[in-house]
Amino acid sequence: MANGRLIVRYDKEGDILYIDQCAPYREQESEEIGDEIVARLNPDSGAVENLEILFFSKRLAANERLD
Repeated sequence: MANGRLIVRYDKEGDILYIDQCAPYREQESEEIGDEIVARLNPDSGAVENLEILFFSKRLAANERLD
């Protein structure tokens, strides 16, 4: 993470919480890392740059823990 900041966005229509270290870009690789969480990876280093947490409001309402 270059500047140590995270950008958190919520898409109410898609019910997705986005946690970004940088703006998503075409070259990133996507990988579901389990429990309906998608990681967007740096194509050179494989480092996680962004996370997409699917069905976020349902998880929040059910008081689900995210590990």
